[in-house]
Amino acid sequence: MKKVLLAQCPDQEGLIAKITGLCFEHGLNITRNNEFVDKAHGRFFMRTELDGDFSDIDLVTQLQDILPSNSMLSLHGSEPTKVVLLATKEAHCLGGVLLKCFEQALNIEVLAVIANYPDLQPLAQGFNVPFHCISHEGLSRSEHDRLVADKIAEYNPDLIGLAKYMRILSPEFVARFSGRIINIHHSFLPAFIGAKPYHQAFERGVKIIGATAHFVNDELDEGPIILQQVTNVTHADGAQSMAKKGRDVEKLVFCKALELAAEHKLFVNDNRTVVFD
Repeated sequence: MKKVLLAQCPDQEGLIAKITGLCFEHGLNITRNNEFVDKAHGRFFMRTELDGDFSDIDLVTQLQDILPSNSMLSLHGSEPTKVVLLATKEAHCLGGVLLKCFEQALNIEVLAVIANYPDLQPLAQGFNVPFHCISHEGLSRSEHDRLVADKIAEYNPDLIGLAKYMRILSPEFVARFSGRIINIHHSFLPAFIGAKPYHQAFERGVKIIGATAHFVNDELDEGPIILQQVTNVTHADGAQSMAKKGRDVEKLVFCKALELAAEHKLFVNDNRTVVFD
C-alpha cells in the first residue's frame, strides 16, 4: 500500500531522523522524500512517500508522541481527491480540468459543477458530471453564497476549485471551507485587478502576461500563491489576442494547482506556500 505522509512543525534537530526512524521500525519503505526549513520563522516541512503494510500501524499518533506538541501531521492514500468546481460562463478552465480527468491525467474526482448561469451545463453533462445552476439574481451576496455552500456541503469535497467563478465570496463562505478553496487569477498578482484585465495589460504595453493560482482567504486575491506562469506577447498582440493566450495559461496553471493539491504537495505557510514538485 502506498501513502503520503505530511509533517509540519517547529524546526529542531533530529526531526528527519525521528520520522524516518519510526517508518523504518515499521518496515515502511521511503520511495521519495522532500523537506524544507523556513529559517525565518523556524518551521519544518516534510513530505514522504511510503510503501508498505499500514494495517497495524497508527503512524500519525506515534509521530505525535515524538515530534513537537503542536505538529501538524496527516497521512493520505492514493484515492482520488474529491473536488467541486464553481464556474460562471467561461469554459476554458472548467473544460481543461474535465478533459484531464477524462484522460485520467489528474488524480481527481469532480463530484459536481455549480454555476450562477446555465451556459456551461452542456459541457459538464458531456463529461457525465452533475451540474447545478444557482442563480444570484434577486439575492444578496450572503444569501447566494449560503445556497451555493449548502449545495457544496452535500458533496463533502476535499477541495473547491473556482474555475473562473466571477463572484466575490463572502467571509462566511470562505470560513466554512477554509484552506480548501483554490482560485485562478488572470495575471501575476496583484497586477491588473478588476474588470477587463487584458485591456489593462494592452494599454500598458506589457510584454508578458500570466496567471496565478492561489488559495482563497478573506482578502480579495491576496491568498497564499500556489503557482504562477507567464507567456510572451508583443506589440502586435491586441487585447483579444492577449486574452486568448491568457486563457491558455490560466487553464494550465489551474489544472496544475489542482494536481499539486491532489498529490498532497502543498503546505500553507502563513500567507505563503511550500510546494514540493
